[in-house]
Amino acid sequence: MSFGFFRKKPQPSTALSVQEREHLVAGRSLPLRIVENGRARRLTLRIEPGCRGLRITIPPGLAKGEVERFLLRQQGWLEQKLIKLPDKPEVRAGVKIPVRGVPHLIVHQPGKRGTAAVAEYESAPALLVYGNDEHLPRRVADFLKREAKRDIEALVEAHCGTIGKRAKTIRFRDTSSRWGSCTSDGALSFSWRIMMAPPQVINYLVAHEVAHLKEMNHGPGFWRLCEKLCPDTDRCKAWLKRNGNALQAIRFE
Repeated sequence: MSFGFFRKKPQPSTALSVQEREHLVAGRSLPLRIVENGRARRLTLRIEPGCRGLRITIPPGLAKGEVERFLLRQQGWLEQKLIKLPDKPEVRAGVKIPVRGVPHLIVHQPGKRGTAAVAEYESAPALLVYGNDEHLPRRVADFLKREAKRDIEALVEAHCGTIGKRAKTIRFRDTSSRWGSCTSDGALSFSWRIMMAPPQVINYLVAHEVAHLKEMNHGPGFWRLCEKLCPDTDRCKAWLKRNGNALQAIRFE
């Protein structure tokens, strides 16, 4: 049993059929999945994490024309949402990437040996990346993983001390559907991409998962404990809801 941050407990599949195609919106061609679900009573539309595509869930036997009319009605909403998100931003020299919520210019220095480090470049925050150009995205990702391990392990220890619990293990992954999770045996997992968020949001995510070590639910007791560990819970949760997709969309390949 595990609890994921911003993710419901997995349920047995009720999909009856799946159709896939491309859909043009806000100047982008996005993969669209139309899923017929036996439990659905109405049409629902969502943008997949990281803006990787669109998904429509429909009731069984719905006419194709109804899907097209639904898409047409939702076009304005989609355009408003997608126009705010970067179009598959790639990590490369000359672009900015947030580190703990602060934009850092990526400066490539191929003539030096090393990985990546925070510094000032022309009086502005920068991330200096060394080595061959083809390894730059991976070196930036490795930097974020190291920072996540250092900061999050310290926060887990502090919050666990407050509630009198202990984490069995702490893992770091690149997940598209959740920012963190906690299993019933005390294993915590975090997305290292959270290191691009502001410090208070990082703290909230850790507080959220550590609270699950004592409250394996999302009931009133859990939220009281979460707010005790992180008084900014509501504001940080809202920030992650507004900005999470943009962080998930950044490509480190």
